[in-house]
Order: sequence, then structure tokens, then C-alpha cells
Amino acid sequence: MRIFAAFSLICWAGFASAQSDPSQDARLASQQLEAAVVALDAAQSAKDRVTALTETVHAFEDGLAAMRDGLRHAALREQAIEATFAEKDLELQRLLASMQRIGRASGPLSLMHPAGALGTARAGMLVGELAPSLRAEANVLKAQLDEVSVLRQLQSDATEQLKEALSKVQIARTALSDAIANRTDLPKRFTEDPVQTALLISSTETLGAFATGLIDANESGTLPEFDGLQGQLPLPVDGAVLRSFEEADAAGIKRPGWIVATAPAAMVTSPVAATLRYQGPLLDYGTVVILEPANDTLLILAGMQQAFGAIGDVLPKGTPVGLMGGTTLPLDGNLTASARIDPRRRTETLYIELRRGPTPSDPAQWFDLTKE
Repeated sequence: MRIFAAFSLICWAGFASAQSDPSQDARLASQQLEAAVVALDAAQSAKDRVTALTETVHAFEDGLAAMRDGLRHAALREQAIEATFAEKDLELQRLLASMQRIGRASGPLSLMHPAGALGTARAGMLVGELAPSLRAEANVLKAQLDEVSVLRQLQSDATEQLKEALSKVQIARTALSDAIANRTDLPKRFTEDPVQTALLISSTETLGAFATGLIDANESGTLPEFDGLQGQLPLPVDGAVLRSFEEADAAGIKRPGWIVATAPAAMVTSPVAATLRYQGPLLDYGTVVILEPANDTLLILAGMQQAFGAIGDVLPKGTPVGLMGGTTLPLDGNLTASARIDPRRRTETLYIELRRGPTPSDPAQWFDLTKE
């Protein structure tokens, strides 16, 4: 019995220490979201509102992702504790019964052990040694029950903060869209010819043909050196690559680019300084943005719901070029259950294609997936 008590205590203590601290994760995420709210207020009066609002939207996206991760860890931790309770149900019943019997004992045992006085003494010593182990195990149990209570309160508080943050980030995105629409300080490499663009769209049937047409209609002028950035570009959106270059999907279709999973309404930015060559709906790709980071080089971003900027603008690196579509985490949904499934809810997809002249290039040669 003593061996069981000691072993059980060690296992429970090891289980507790092996876990991360969901409460601490949620507190840090909460601080991120609070800082983003403060940044949103400051951005409204910032001299460079586009830059300030871009940073604010990033801060909200990072905070929301961190909070959902924290919710997921809390949900999984609670689930693990409850599973442990279920597995140890019989042992816990025996533990509680033993503690109750010891608690009812008000003095020395009144009955003699069948083995005589020596047996009685040994039994008393055994109970005396066992009691601290039982109490220690009971303390571990109480700590686990207290942790479940804390986790449930944490999830309730986090849900309310998520609701507020989702409302604030939408305000920030709208303000960013307005600020970009009213922006007049960007240099222009050329002025769009709407008729020429319309003719090009009507005469092409594929995304590649449209891009080739843009290259053939290249305006004069110099652009920054691009080849030196090979392998250094960050992804234009926070996400994960679902399908790589020329990888077939379930229907057997291969595309000369990447399909990146990302969150609903995520902000898409230019990963490099570039000229905005096109933005708008195109074929069946949804809203498309085409950037020209160097002569005869095009970066195609397709699948957004909204695009920013004016064709011909020269965009600095990190400039927002659009927002993904989709619906953010519903305010009346079960946020904890959603967090268990997919903490970042990457339900939208952005298509990324890079072309050197008329030939697609594998994005793996250009993008560094370790960069955020």
C-alpha cells in the first residue's frame, strides 16, 4: 500500500510538472490584446496612420492567435485532468475512504491485533507512516481540482476578451482600408491605363497568360535588386503551406505555386518592395494582387476578398495589399471547442505564384518559412 501511495504521488506530480501553464499563456495573450487596444487608440492620430494601423492589425492578429492557443492548451489540460480522474476513479475512492477512516480515529486503537501486542504496534506504525502519503496525495488531488476550477474561469474570461478583441480588430481593419484609400505619399512608377487592362483581362484565359501580358506591357524604369533576396522573403500572410509547387490536389490538379492556409480576414502584405501592377477580380481566382519586385518578375497573390492600393504605386516592404475573406470566430460560438480543433482557424487559402519572365519559379527558392 505504501509503495502504491508513493508511486501514485510521483506519477501525479510528474504529470503536473510536465504540462505547460495555460494560465500563464492566457495572461500573456491577454496582455498582447490589451496592448493592441491601446495601439489602436494611438494609431487614430498617428502621423503615418497606415504604418501605425498595419502594426496594430498585426498586434491584434498575434494576440488573437496566442489567446486561441491559450484556450486550446487550457481545454486540453482540463481534458487531461478529467481523463486522469476517470482512469483513477477506483483509486480515488479508496484514497478518500482511507482518509475518512483515519480522520474518524480519535485515539489509540482499542482492539488488539490478532498477532498480539507486537502486531498491534506494527499496524500502528504502518498507519502512522501511511497517513502522510495519503495526505500528500489528497493535496495533489485538491490542487488538480482547484486547477480545473481556475481553467474554467480562465476560459470564461478569455471568451469575453476575445469577443471585444474581434470587434476592435475589425475597427482597425476598416480604418486601415480607409487610410490606404486616402494615401497620397507613395511614389508612382506609372499610371494605369484602364482600357489596356480591360483588354488584357478579356483576352486571357489563365492567370499565367495574364501575368505574361503584364510583363510584355512592362513600363520603363528601374526596380530594386531582387535576386539577392532569394530564400529571404517572409510569407505575405501568417499561415502554413498546404500544397507546394506542382503538388497535385485531391482532384489531381497541379499548380505552379503554393497554396497557403491562413485565418479568416487575415492581413496580406507585400513581402518585398514592389510596384503594384494589378489588383482586382480575375477569372475564378477571386481578388488578385500582382506585384512587380523587379523587371520581368511578378509575385501573384490570389484568393483575397479585398485588395488595397492603386495600380502603379511603388509599395515599401510590409505594405498591406489586401485582406482574406471568410468569417472570423463567431461571437456566439463555443470558442473553447473551436480551439480544441484548430487554434488558429486557418480556414482560408491564399495562392502564391512567382514568375520570372513567362516561367513560374518554385516559391521555396524565395520564401523563408521561418520568418514571421
